[in-house]
Amino acid sequence: MLTYAFLFIAIINNLHRKEPVQIISFALVFLAMAISFYGFYQFLTNSQKVWNVINGYAHRGSGTYICPNHLAGFLEMILPVGLAFTLAGRVPPVIRILLGYASLVILAGIGVTISRGGWISTGISLLFLFGVLATQRPHRIPAVIALVLIVGGCLYLAPKSHFLQNRAQALYAGGNVDRFDLWDPALKLWRENPWGGIGPGHFDYRFRGVRSETVQLQPDRAHNDYLNTLADWGIVGVVLIGVTVALLAVGVVRTWNHVRRGASDLGESKRSNKFAFLVGASAGLVAIFAHSAVDFNMHIPANAILATTWIALLSGHLRFATERWWVSAGQVMKITATMVLTAGTFYLGQQTWRRGSELVYLERAAKAPTNSPQQAQSLTQAFRVEPMNFETAYRIGEAFRRQSQTGGQDYPELQGENYVALAQKAMDWFQRAIKLNPWHGYSYLGYGWCLDWLDRKTESSPYFARAEELDPNGYFTIANVGVHYVEIGDLAAARVWFERSLRLEGQNNHIAQNYLVLVNARLIQSATNDISARLNSPRSP
Repeated sequence: MLTYAFLFIAIINNLHRKEPVQIISFALVFLAMAISFYGFYQFLTNSQKVWNVINGYAHRGSGTYICPNHLAGFLEMILPVGLAFTLAGRVPPVIRILLGYASLVILAGIGVTISRGGWISTGISLLFLFGVLATQRPHRIPAVIALVLIVGGCLYLAPKSHFLQNRAQALYAGGNVDRFDLWDPALKLWRENPWGGIGPGHFDYRFRGVRSETVQLQPDRAHNDYLNTLADWGIVGVVLIGVTVALLAVGVVRTWNHVRRGASDLGESKRSNKFAFLVGASAGLVAIFAHSAVDFNMHIPANAILATTWIALLSGHLRFATERWWVSAGQVMKITATMVLTAGTFYLGQQTWRRGSELVYLERAAKAPTNSPQQAQSLTQAFRVEPMNFETAYRIGEAFRRQSQTGGQDYPELQGENYVALAQKAMDWFQRAIKLNPWHGYSYLGYGWCLDWLDRKTESSPYFARAEELDPNGYFTIANVGVHYVEIGDLAAARVWFERSLRLEGQNNHIAQNYLVLVNARLIQSATNDISARLNSPRSP
């Protein structure tokens, strides 16, 4: 949030002239064109790679993004700007042709993302753009012609792709409701603290306590920026953002009459770059605001930075409406601003350096064998750099837990190590993770497992109960509770937990699958032995 605020202030105070606005706009249009070409390549070759990273999206263009939906969010903010400068901008003919070509490529790039939210939001923004241009007599005919060509091209090409048709039809498929299954839990979380919310970035962990049985993934976000903001920041946060958007809209309306050309203007004089940018950037923001209802584009830094840039540049256009916004900074204001910027730059720089150092150690840990001493060492170094990261503490605890369980069998360098000491280390790290994030149920599972492993079974039940309370419909949590009942010898109860875990997730649930076979075998053996004992015992008279 601080980064976006500093970016807004820097742009509105330094990039308010028409030349920087044009340079930024044109650079982003041609950048979007280049990324669209890359997305086109991914789509045509069925590539699932973004450079050397596997993104897991087959036959969809994601460009330089991991998720195609976020590429659509980026492109849909830029497309209206390219079209507006093409139709209403005062630019040389060669530049106009290049902008028009780039806009068509961007439109095709949005198409190959196969993002239904991107398609709909792009359609809304184009209707807004061409609707506004159609109200201006100098631009009415070009706007209508462009709209007809775009709509006609889409109607002609879409039926020729069975993949596009299937993706569009999936909008109405009854089974495709995972995204909507996240919205009701978001409202439940918001109701816990309506005014202040549950805290920024907490949704993924708090979600597990209110999710339905049909959602077993870790969603990270609510796939709806409005509900996500409501859950994270509460009414206060939503009102602040709503007021910001409302003030922006008021500013655009006030600037409108001062940047558009009159109906009597002829030739190039009827065109205006200020008007083109005002309409195009506004339409781009309409697109991302619409898309935010079904996705979390504003949580993607690249897209949030682009939206902040458009907002800052649009706000800067208020200088054309009134001279009230021309402010000359006095000596005191200059000194104050310099001190604030210096302090902010130092703080953000220090945070960036620390985060970068942490990522170096986390990357080393990712390359080391899973749960190995080498991985634990790299994770420990990462935690020293950033001691507030509970996920790192949890992963260190998991590494020591696994080492205590298998010892020299999986890790030869641990030959002769005391499994009790390793389990105690794991418990210490799980305890740190719990203190840093008391809503993370897996840390309680790990701590409880260590207690069972150390034969302190009477102490472990509260930890498994707390984990189940935090994630009552999570198949992984339920399966681990079942393991706990196996450890304490209650096989009948364990079977109930494993069966429920398999009902929640029947495919990739190896813990419940394997343990259920073992538990059933032991129960049958116990029942058979009991019957044999009864048959062999003498009957009483």
